[in-house]
Amino acid sequence: MSAMDLDAPVAIAPQSANPQTSATILCCNCGAPIDGTTSANALCYDCVKLTIDVSGGIQREATLHFCRDCDRWLLPPSSWIVAAPESRELLALCLKKLRGLHKVRIIDASFIWTEPHSRRVKVKLTIQDSVSEGVVLQQAFEVEYVVAYQQCPDCAKSYTANTWRACVQVRQKVPHKRTFLYLEQLVLKHNAHRDTINIKEVKDGLDFFYSARNQAEKFVDFLQSVTPVRIKKSQELISMDIHTSSASYKFTHSVELVPICKDDLVALPIKLAKSIGNISPLGLCYRIGTSLNVLDPHTLQTADISSPIYWRAPFTSLADVQELVEFIIMDIEPIGPQKGRWVLAEATVARAADLGRNDNTYYTRTHLGNILHPGDSVMGYLLTGTNFNNPQFEALEQSNTYASQIPDVMLVKKFYARKKKSKNRNWRLKRMNKDEGELLPKKADQERMDRDYEMFLRDVEEDTELRQTLALYKAQQAKREADAMSVANTDMTDEEEDETPQIDMNELLDEFDELGIEDSK
Repeated sequence: MSAMDLDAPVAIAPQSANPQTSATILCCNCGAPIDGTTSANALCYDCVKLTIDVSGGIQREATLHFCRDCDRWLLPPSSWIVAAPESRELLALCLKKLRGLHKVRIIDASFIWTEPHSRRVKVKLTIQDSVSEGVVLQQAFEVEYVVAYQQCPDCAKSYTANTWRACVQVRQKVPHKRTFLYLEQLVLKHNAHRDTINIKEVKDGLDFFYSARNQAEKFVDFLQSVTPVRIKKSQELISMDIHTSSASYKFTHSVELVPICKDDLVALPIKLAKSIGNISPLGLCYRIGTSLNVLDPHTLQTADISSPIYWRAPFTSLADVQELVEFIIMDIEPIGPQKGRWVLAEATVARAADLGRNDNTYYTRTHLGNILHPGDSVMGYLLTGTNFNNPQFEALEQSNTYASQIPDVMLVKKFYARKKKSKNRNWRLKRMNKDEGELLPKKADQERMDRDYEMFLRDVEEDTELRQTLALYKAQQAKREADAMSVANTDMTDEEEDETPQIDMNELLDEFDELGIEDSK
Protein backbone atom coordinates (compact mmCIF):
# COMPACT_ATOMS: atom_id res chain seq x y z
CA MET A 1 0.00 0.00 0.00
CA SER A 2 1.36 3.34 -0.96
CA ALA A 3 1.38 6.53 1.13
CA MET A 4 -0.97 8.19 -1.31
CA ASP A 5 -3.79 5.82 -0.36
CA LEU A 6 -3.86 7.03 3.30
CA ASP A 7 -6.18 9.94 4.23
CA ALA A 8 -4.63 13.07 5.67
CA PRO A 9 -5.43 13.83 9.34
CA VAL A 10 -8.37 16.17 9.85
CA ALA A 11 -8.55 18.67 12.79
CA ILE A 12 -11.54 18.25 15.10
CA ALA A 13 -11.72 21.98 16.21
CA PRO A 14 -13.24 24.26 13.63
CA GLN A 15 -10.91 26.81 12.05
CA SER A 16 -11.86 30.50 12.04
CA ALA A 17 -11.66 32.28 8.75
CA ASN A 18 -10.48 35.69 10.24
CA PRO A 19 -7.64 36.09 12.84
CA GLN A 20 -8.59 37.45 16.31
CA THR A 21 -8.01 41.24 16.72
CA SER A 22 -8.10 43.64 19.74
CA ALA A 23 -11.19 45.62 20.62
CA THR A 24 -11.22 49.01 18.93
CA ILE A 25 -13.24 51.85 20.37
CA LEU A 26 -13.65 55.49 19.58
CA CYS A 27 -12.26 58.31 21.72
CA CYS A 28 -15.08 59.87 23.67
CA ASN A 29 -13.66 63.33 23.04
CA CYS A 30 -12.47 63.47 19.45
CA GLY A 31 -13.76 60.19 17.97
CA ALA A 32 -10.35 58.82 17.01
CA PRO A 33 -10.09 54.98 16.95
CA ILE A 34 -8.07 53.70 19.90
CA ASP A 35 -7.28 50.36 21.54
CA GLY A 36 -9.99 49.79 24.12
CA THR A 37 -7.88 47.43 26.22
CA THR A 38 -5.15 49.97 26.93
CA SER A 39 -6.88 53.31 26.68
CA ALA A 40 -7.29 55.49 29.76
CA ASN A 41 -10.85 56.67 30.39
CA ALA A 42 -11.70 56.08 26.70
CA LEU A 43 -9.36 58.94 25.68
CA CYS A 44 -6.67 58.95 23.05
CA TYR A 45 -3.11 60.02 23.89
CA ASP A 46 -3.57 63.51 22.43
CA CYS A 47 -6.74 64.07 24.44
CA VAL A 48 -5.01 62.76 27.57
CA LYS A 49 -2.33 65.44 27.14
CA LEU A 50 -4.98 68.09 26.61
CA THR A 51 -7.33 67.16 29.43
CA ILE A 52 -5.06 65.78 32.19
CA ASP A 53 -2.52 68.10 33.92
CA VAL A 54 0.08 66.18 35.98
CA SER A 55 1.47 69.48 37.29
CA GLY A 56 -1.80 70.61 38.77
CA GLY A 57 -0.69 70.11 42.36
CA ILE A 58 2.60 72.04 41.90
CA GLN A 59 2.66 75.78 42.51
CA ARG A 60 3.80 77.99 39.63
CA GLU A 61 4.94 80.93 41.75
CA ALA A 62 7.10 81.13 44.86
CA THR A 63 9.22 83.59 46.83
CA LEU A 64 12.96 83.47 47.54
CA HIS A 65 14.41 85.51 50.42
CA PHE A 66 17.81 87.13 49.85
CA CYS A 67 20.06 89.09 52.25
CA ARG A 68 21.74 91.99 50.48
CA ASP A 69 24.38 92.51 53.19
CA CYS A 70 25.99 89.07 53.08
CA ASP A 71 24.60 87.76 49.72
CA ARG A 72 22.99 84.68 51.25
CA TRP A 73 19.67 82.92 50.58
CA LEU A 74 17.17 81.71 53.16
CA LEU A 75 16.81 77.93 53.32
CA PRO A 76 13.68 77.31 55.42
CA PRO A 77 13.20 77.21 58.26
CA SER A 78 16.18 79.19 59.54
CA SER A 79 19.33 78.35 57.55
CA TRP A 80 21.15 80.80 55.29
CA ILE A 81 23.29 79.47 52.43
CA VAL A 82 25.64 81.02 49.87
CA ALA A 83 24.60 80.34 46.27
CA ALA A 84 25.81 81.98 43.07
CA PRO A 85 23.30 82.95 40.37
CA GLU A 86 22.22 79.96 38.21
CA SER A 87 24.25 77.57 40.35
CA ARG A 88 23.39 74.06 41.44
CA GLU A 89 22.90 75.24 45.00
CA LEU A 90 20.37 77.88 43.94
CA LEU A 91 18.53 75.36 41.73
CA ALA A 92 18.28 72.93 44.65
CA LEU A 93 16.91 75.74 46.82
CA CYS A 94 14.29 76.59 44.17
CA LEU A 95 13.13 72.97 43.93
CA LYS A 96 12.82 72.69 47.71
CA LYS A 97 10.50 75.72 47.75
CA LEU A 98 7.86 73.99 45.57
CA ARG A 99 5.05 72.09 47.26
CA GLY A 100 3.79 68.85 45.69
CA LEU A 101 6.97 68.17 43.75
CA HIS A 102 7.62 64.98 45.69
CA LYS A 103 4.57 63.29 44.13
CA VAL A 104 5.99 63.33 40.59
CA ARG A 105 9.26 62.32 38.95
CA ILE A 106 11.61 65.15 37.92
CA ILE A 107 13.21 64.57 34.52
CA ASP A 108 14.98 67.91 33.96
CA ALA A 109 15.36 71.33 35.59
CA SER A 110 17.13 74.39 34.22
CA PHE A 111 17.21 78.18 34.60
CA ILE A 112 15.64 80.57 32.11
CA TRP A 113 17.60 83.80 31.65
CA THR A 114 16.10 86.91 33.22
CA GLU A 115 17.33 90.46 33.66
CA PRO A 116 19.55 90.76 36.78
CA HIS A 117 17.62 93.81 38.01
CA SER A 118 14.19 92.23 37.49
CA ARG A 119 14.29 90.39 40.87
CA ARG A 120 12.84 87.35 39.11
CA VAL A 121 14.18 83.81 38.82
CA LYS A 122 12.57 81.45 36.29
CA VAL A 123 13.04 77.68 36.27
CA LYS A 124 11.89 75.27 33.54
CA LEU A 125 10.83 71.85 34.91
CA THR A 126 10.14 68.61 33.06
CA ILE A 127 8.22 65.99 35.08
CA GLN A 128 6.61 62.57 34.55
CA ASP A 129 3.62 60.96 36.25
CA SER A 130 1.41 57.89 35.70
CA VAL A 131 -2.17 58.82 34.78
CA SER A 132 -3.45 55.21 34.56
CA GLU A 133 -2.14 51.73 34.34
CA GLY A 134 0.50 51.63 31.65
CA VAL A 135 0.17 55.31 30.67
CA VAL A 136 2.94 57.75 31.68
CA LEU A 137 2.57 61.42 30.83
CA GLN A 138 5.54 63.84 30.56
CA GLN A 139 5.01 67.57 30.84
CA ALA A 140 7.21 70.70 30.88
CA PHE A 141 6.28 73.99 32.55
CA GLU A 142 7.83 77.13 34.01
CA VAL A 143 7.97 78.31 37.62
CA GLU A 144 8.60 81.96 38.47
CA TYR A 145 10.26 83.02 41.73
CA VAL A 146 10.13 86.52 43.17
CA VAL A 147 13.30 87.58 45.00
CA ALA A 148 12.34 89.33 48.23
CA TYR A 149 14.93 91.13 50.37
CA GLN A 150 15.20 90.01 53.99
CA GLN A 151 17.97 90.71 56.48
CA CYS A 152 19.53 87.61 58.03
CA PRO A 153 19.93 87.45 61.84
CA ASP A 154 23.72 87.78 61.64
CA CYS A 155 23.54 90.99 59.66
CA ALA A 156 20.76 92.31 61.87
CA LYS A 157 22.90 91.64 64.92
CA SER A 158 25.81 93.55 63.39
CA TYR A 159 23.82 96.79 63.72
CA THR A 160 23.21 96.31 67.43
CA ALA A 161 25.41 96.55 70.51
CA ASN A 162 25.58 92.76 70.99
CA THR A 163 27.47 92.13 67.76
CA TRP A 164 29.99 89.57 68.92
CA ARG A 165 29.62 86.55 71.16
CA ALA A 166 33.29 85.56 71.48
CA CYS A 167 36.50 87.58 71.51
CA VAL A 168 40.14 86.50 71.27
CA GLN A 169 42.55 89.02 72.78
CA VAL A 170 46.11 88.44 71.53
CA ARG A 171 48.78 90.27 73.50
CA GLN A 172 52.59 90.42 73.61
CA LYS A 173 54.43 92.72 76.00
CA VAL A 174 57.32 93.83 73.78
CA PRO A 175 58.27 97.31 72.50
CA HIS A 176 57.90 96.38 68.80
CA LYS A 177 55.40 94.68 66.47
CA ARG A 178 57.63 92.23 64.58
CA THR A 179 56.04 89.15 66.12
CA PHE A 180 52.54 90.38 65.30
CA LEU A 181 53.61 91.07 61.73
CA TYR A 182 54.81 87.48 61.42
CA LEU A 183 51.63 86.18 63.08
CA GLU A 184 49.56 88.27 60.66
CA GLN A 185 51.22 86.58 57.68
CA LEU A 186 50.58 83.12 59.15
CA VAL A 187 46.91 83.97 59.69
CA LEU A 188 46.58 85.21 56.11
CA LYS A 189 48.37 82.20 54.65
CA HIS A 190 46.12 79.68 56.43
CA ASN A 191 43.00 81.90 56.12
CA ALA A 192 42.42 81.53 59.85
CA HIS A 193 40.57 84.86 60.07
CA ARG A 194 37.74 83.99 57.65
CA ASP A 195 35.12 83.77 60.44
CA THR A 196 35.99 87.06 62.13
CA ILE A 197 33.45 89.87 62.07
CA ASN A 198 35.97 92.52 63.15
CA ILE A 199 39.68 92.88 63.92
CA LYS A 200 40.61 95.76 66.21
CA GLU A 201 44.12 97.00 66.89
CA VAL A 202 44.77 97.88 70.53
CA LYS A 203 47.78 98.56 72.69
CA ASP A 204 50.21 95.60 72.76
CA GLY A 205 48.10 93.44 70.49
CA LEU A 206 44.98 92.66 68.46
CA ASP A 207 41.38 91.74 69.25
CA PHE A 208 39.53 89.24 67.05
CA PHE A 209 35.73 89.22 67.34
CA TYR A 210 33.50 86.29 66.41
CA SER A 211 29.76 85.66 66.27
CA ALA A 212 30.01 82.14 67.71
CA ARG A 213 32.01 80.54 70.51
CA ASN A 214 33.27 77.59 68.47
CA GLN A 215 34.79 79.93 65.87
CA ALA A 216 36.87 81.66 68.55
CA GLU A 217 37.99 78.34 69.99
CA LYS A 218 39.05 77.21 66.53
CA PHE A 219 41.22 80.34 66.15
CA VAL A 220 42.75 79.77 69.60
CA ASP A 221 43.68 76.23 68.54
CA PHE A 222 45.37 77.68 65.47
CA LEU A 223 47.43 80.07 67.60
CA GLN A 224 48.51 77.19 69.82
CA SER A 225 49.73 75.28 66.76
CA VAL A 226 52.01 78.07 65.47
CA THR A 227 53.44 79.83 68.53
CA PRO A 228 53.95 79.31 72.29
CA VAL A 229 51.02 80.94 74.07
CA ARG A 230 49.29 81.06 77.45
CA ILE A 231 45.49 81.08 77.39
CA LYS A 232 42.92 82.27 79.93
CA LYS A 233 39.15 82.06 79.46
CA SER A 234 36.32 84.08 80.93
CA GLN A 235 32.61 84.60 80.30
CA GLU A 236 30.13 87.39 80.97
CA LEU A 237 26.39 86.92 81.46
CA ILE A 238 24.30 89.02 79.05
CA SER A 239 20.77 87.86 79.77
CA MET A 240 18.93 84.99 81.42
CA ASP A 241 15.41 83.62 81.21
CA ILE A 242 14.37 82.29 84.63
CA HIS A 243 11.36 80.48 83.17
CA THR A 244 13.30 78.32 80.70
CA SER A 245 16.68 78.44 82.53
CA SER A 246 18.39 79.60 79.34
CA ALA A 247 21.24 82.10 79.51
CA SER A 248 23.23 84.12 76.99
CA TYR A 249 26.97 84.67 77.53
CA LYS A 250 29.86 86.54 75.98
CA PHE A 251 33.12 84.57 75.95
CA THR A 252 36.61 86.07 76.04
CA HIS A 253 39.89 84.23 75.40
CA SER A 254 43.06 85.98 76.54
CA VAL A 255 46.07 84.73 74.54
CA GLU A 256 49.50 85.92 75.67
CA LEU A 257 52.48 85.35 73.39
CA VAL A 258 55.94 84.73 74.77
CA PRO A 259 57.68 88.11 75.29
CA ILE A 260 60.75 86.88 73.36
CA CYS A 261 61.31 87.46 69.65
CA LYS A 262 63.70 86.31 66.97
CA ASP A 263 67.34 87.50 67.37
CA ASP A 264 66.81 88.42 71.04
CA LEU A 265 69.56 87.85 73.60
CA VAL A 266 68.27 85.56 76.35
CA ALA A 267 69.67 84.45 79.71
CA LEU A 268 68.10 81.15 80.71
CA PRO A 269 67.71 80.09 84.33
CA ILE A 270 70.64 77.83 85.18
CA LYS A 271 68.34 75.00 86.28
CA LEU A 272 66.38 75.19 83.03
CA ALA A 273 69.56 75.26 80.90
CA LYS A 274 70.82 72.08 82.55
CA SER A 275 67.49 70.29 82.08
CA ILE A 276 67.28 70.92 78.31
CA GLY A 277 70.66 69.47 77.36
CA ASN A 278 73.11 71.34 79.58
CA ILE A 279 73.27 74.24 77.13
CA SER A 280 74.98 77.49 78.00
CA PRO A 281 72.46 79.78 79.76
CA LEU A 282 73.49 82.76 77.61
CA GLY A 283 72.33 82.40 74.01
CA LEU A 284 70.31 83.73 71.09
CA CYS A 285 66.73 83.06 70.13
CA TYR A 286 67.07 82.13 66.46
CA ARG A 287 63.46 81.09 65.80
CA ILE A 288 59.96 81.21 67.30
CA GLY A 289 57.81 78.29 66.21
CA THR A 290 55.69 75.91 68.20
CA SER A 291 58.45 76.19 70.80
CA LEU A 292 61.21 78.63 71.75
CA ASN A 293 64.46 77.73 69.88
CA VAL A 294 67.70 78.85 71.52
CA LEU A 295 71.24 78.74 70.07
CA ASP A 296 74.61 78.85 71.81
CA PRO A 297 76.90 80.67 69.30
CA HIS A 298 80.06 79.35 71.00
CA THR A 299 79.27 75.65 70.54
CA LEU A 300 76.43 75.64 67.95
CA GLN A 301 74.32 73.73 70.46
CA THR A 302 70.57 74.25 70.15
CA ALA A 303 67.68 73.61 72.51
CA ASP A 304 63.91 73.78 72.30
CA ILE A 305 61.80 75.18 75.13
CA SER A 306 58.19 74.08 74.82
CA SER A 307 55.31 76.29 75.85
CA PRO A 308 54.42 74.43 79.10
CA ILE A 309 58.05 74.46 80.25
CA TYR A 310 58.44 78.17 79.51
CA TRP A 311 55.26 79.28 81.27
CA ARG A 312 56.14 77.13 84.29
CA ALA A 313 59.04 79.54 84.99
CA PRO A 314 58.76 82.48 82.52
CA PHE A 315 61.67 84.80 81.82
CA THR A 316 62.19 87.85 79.59
CA SER A 317 64.82 88.65 77.02
CA LEU A 318 68.07 90.25 78.08
CA ALA A 319 68.19 92.60 75.06
CA ASP A 320 66.17 92.96 71.86
CA VAL A 321 66.99 93.97 68.30
CA GLN A 322 66.65 97.68 69.12
CA GLU A 323 69.86 97.42 71.16
CA LEU A 324 71.99 95.88 68.40
CA VAL A 325 75.36 97.53 67.73
CA GLU A 326 77.18 97.56 64.39
CA PHE A 327 80.60 95.90 64.34
CA ILE A 328 83.28 95.56 61.66
CA ILE A 329 84.96 92.21 61.07
CA MET A 330 88.72 92.73 61.38
CA ASP A 331 89.64 89.06 61.09
CA ILE A 332 87.69 85.80 61.01
CA GLU A 333 88.79 82.16 60.81
CA PRO A 334 86.50 79.08 60.73
CA ILE A 335 87.52 76.46 63.27
CA GLY A 336 85.72 73.45 61.87
CA PRO A 337 82.42 72.49 63.49
CA GLN A 338 79.42 72.94 61.21
CA LYS A 339 75.72 72.46 61.91
CA GLY A 340 73.26 73.07 59.11
CA ARG A 341 73.69 76.60 57.80
CA TRP A 342 75.99 77.59 60.67
CA VAL A 343 79.78 77.35 60.76
CA LEU A 344 81.67 77.98 63.99
CA ALA A 345 84.40 80.62 63.62
CA GLU A 346 86.65 82.85 65.70
CA ALA A 347 86.41 86.53 64.88
CA THR A 348 88.06 89.79 65.89
CA VAL A 349 85.66 92.71 65.66
CA ALA A 350 85.62 96.43 66.39
CA ARG A 351 82.73 98.79 66.88
CA ALA A 352 81.93 100.80 63.78
CA ALA A 353 81.60 103.91 65.95
CA ASP A 354 85.12 103.40 67.36
CA LEU A 355 86.92 103.31 64.00
CA GLY A 356 89.25 106.30 63.83
CA ARG A 357 88.82 107.04 67.54
CA ASN A 358 90.53 104.18 69.36
CA ASP A 359 91.97 100.73 68.75
CA ASN A 360 89.55 98.74 70.91
CA THR A 361 88.87 95.30 69.45
CA TYR A 362 86.94 92.32 70.77
CA TYR A 363 87.56 88.61 70.34
CA THR A 364 84.57 86.32 70.12
CA ARG A 365 83.18 83.14 68.63
CA THR A 366 80.32 83.26 66.16
CA HIS A 367 78.04 80.92 64.25
CA LEU A 368 78.19 83.04 61.07
CA GLY A 369 81.51 81.75 59.80
CA ASN A 370 80.09 80.85 56.38
CA ILE A 371 78.81 84.34 55.44
CA LEU A 372 81.19 86.73 57.23
CA HIS A 373 84.46 87.96 55.73
CA PRO A 374 87.01 90.56 56.83
CA GLY A 375 85.60 94.03 56.25
CA ASP A 376 81.94 93.01 56.52
CA SER A 377 79.52 94.75 58.85
CA VAL A 378 77.70 92.65 61.42
CA MET A 379 75.11 93.43 64.07
CA GLY A 380 75.64 92.15 67.60
CA TYR A 381 75.21 92.75 71.31
CA LEU A 382 77.95 94.47 73.31
CA LEU A 383 77.99 92.81 76.74
CA THR A 384 81.11 94.29 78.24
CA GLY A 385 80.43 97.47 80.16
CA THR A 386 76.66 97.01 79.92
CA ASN A 387 74.42 96.77 82.95
CA PHE A 388 71.45 94.41 82.72
CA ASN A 389 68.67 94.53 85.26
CA ASN A 390 67.93 90.83 84.95
CA PRO A 391 67.94 88.23 87.76
CA GLN A 392 69.02 85.39 85.42
CA PHE A 393 72.05 87.36 84.20
CA GLU A 394 72.98 88.29 87.77
CA ALA A 395 72.90 84.59 88.64
CA LEU A 396 75.31 83.91 85.77
CA GLU A 397 77.73 86.59 86.97
CA GLN A 398 77.71 85.11 90.48
CA SER A 399 78.12 81.53 89.25
CA ASN A 400 81.58 79.98 89.45
CA THR A 401 80.91 77.90 86.36
CA TYR A 402 79.37 80.40 83.92
CA ALA A 403 80.86 83.74 85.04
CA SER A 404 84.05 83.16 83.02
CA GLN A 405 82.07 82.09 79.92
CA ILE A 406 80.27 85.43 79.40
CA PRO A 407 81.67 86.89 76.14
CA ASP A 408 82.39 90.53 75.43
CA VAL A 409 80.42 90.52 72.16
CA MET A 410 77.76 88.21 70.75
CA LEU A 411 77.23 88.53 67.00
CA VAL A 412 73.70 88.04 65.66
CA LYS A 413 73.41 88.66 61.90
CA LYS A 414 75.21 90.18 58.96
CA PHE A 415 74.44 93.80 58.16
CA TYR A 416 73.78 94.52 54.49
CA ALA A 417 74.48 98.00 53.13
CA ARG A 418 71.33 99.53 51.68
CA LYS A 419 70.63 102.66 49.71
CA LYS A 420 69.26 105.63 51.58
CA LYS A 421 66.20 105.56 49.34
CA SER A 422 63.72 102.84 50.24
CA LYS A 423 64.31 99.70 48.24
CA ASN A 424 61.96 99.03 45.32
CA ARG A 425 60.95 95.42 45.93
CA ASN A 426 59.50 93.13 43.29
CA TRP A 427 57.44 91.33 45.94
CA ARG A 428 54.90 92.27 48.56
CA LEU A 429 52.97 90.89 51.51
CA LYS A 430 49.26 90.95 52.17
CA ARG A 431 47.89 92.89 55.13
CA MET A 432 44.76 92.36 57.21
CA ASN A 433 42.01 94.96 57.39
CA LYS A 434 42.15 96.14 60.98
CA ASP A 435 40.04 98.66 62.86
CA GLU A 436 42.38 101.24 64.38
CA GLY A 437 39.76 102.30 66.93
CA GLU A 438 38.50 105.75 67.71
CA LEU A 439 41.91 107.40 68.06
CA LEU A 440 44.35 107.36 65.16
CA PRO A 441 48.01 106.62 65.98
CA LYS A 442 50.22 109.58 66.68
CA LYS A 443 52.95 110.60 64.29
CA ALA A 444 55.66 109.08 66.46
CA ASP A 445 53.72 105.83 66.78
CA GLN A 446 53.13 105.70 63.04
CA GLU A 447 56.85 106.17 62.37
CA ARG A 448 57.64 103.39 64.83
CA MET A 449 55.14 101.07 63.13
CA ASP A 450 56.63 101.85 59.71
CA ARG A 451 60.11 101.18 61.09
CA ASP A 452 59.03 97.83 62.55
CA TYR A 453 57.41 96.82 59.25
CA GLU A 454 60.54 97.74 57.29
CA MET A 455 62.66 95.71 59.72
CA PHE A 456 60.32 92.75 59.26
CA LEU A 457 60.61 93.01 55.46
CA ARG A 458 64.39 92.98 55.76
CA ASP A 459 64.21 89.86 57.91
CA VAL A 460 62.12 88.19 55.20
CA GLU A 461 64.73 89.08 52.58
CA GLU A 462 67.66 87.84 54.63
CA ASP A 463 66.19 84.70 56.22
CA THR A 464 65.44 81.81 53.84
CA GLU A 465 63.76 79.67 56.50
CA LEU A 466 61.42 82.53 57.42
CA ARG A 467 60.34 82.96 53.78
CA GLN A 468 59.35 79.30 53.55
CA THR A 469 56.63 79.80 56.17
CA LEU A 470 55.12 82.88 54.48
CA ALA A 471 53.18 83.58 51.29
CA LEU A 472 55.01 86.18 49.16
CA TYR A 473 53.25 87.71 46.16
CA LYS A 474 54.53 89.42 43.05
CA ALA A 475 54.27 93.18 43.03
CA GLN A 476 51.66 94.81 40.81
CA GLN A 477 52.55 95.27 37.15
CA ALA A 478 52.23 99.04 37.22
CA LYS A 479 54.34 99.31 40.34
CA ARG A 480 57.00 97.03 38.88
CA GLU A 481 57.24 99.21 35.76
CA ALA A 482 57.52 102.36 37.88
CA ASP A 483 60.14 100.72 40.03
CA ALA A 484 62.08 99.63 36.95
CA MET A 485 62.13 103.23 35.71
CA SER A 486 63.28 104.52 39.08
CA VAL A 487 66.02 101.89 39.25
CA ALA A 488 67.17 102.81 35.74
CA ASN A 489 67.55 106.45 36.79
CA THR A 490 69.72 105.70 39.79
CA ASP A 491 73.47 105.93 39.66
CA MET A 492 75.60 102.87 39.23
CA THR A 493 77.39 103.68 42.47
CA ASP A 494 74.17 103.23 44.40
CA GLU A 495 73.59 99.82 42.85
CA GLU A 496 77.08 98.73 43.76
CA GLU A 497 76.53 99.75 47.38
CA ASP A 498 73.25 97.82 47.64
CA GLU A 499 74.14 94.33 48.90
CA THR A 500 70.60 93.28 49.81
CA PRO A 501 69.81 89.59 49.16
CA GLN A 502 67.44 89.16 46.22
CA ILE A 503 64.37 86.94 46.35
CA ASP A 504 63.96 84.56 43.43
CA MET A 505 60.85 85.16 41.32
CA ASN A 506 60.08 81.43 41.49
CA GLU A 507 59.35 81.84 45.20
CA LEU A 508 56.63 84.44 44.58
CA LEU A 509 52.93 83.74 44.05
CA ASP A 510 50.56 85.38 41.59
CA GLU A 511 47.71 87.42 42.97
CA PHE A 512 44.63 85.95 41.25
CA ASP A 513 42.53 89.02 41.94
CA GLU A 514 44.89 91.10 39.82
CA LEU A 515 45.30 88.73 36.88
CA GLY A 516 43.97 90.06 33.61
CA ILE A 517 44.33 89.55 29.88
CA GLU A 518 47.56 91.49 29.84
CA ASP A 519 49.02 89.40 32.67
CA SER A 520 48.18 86.12 30.98
CA LYS A 521 50.21 87.16 27.97
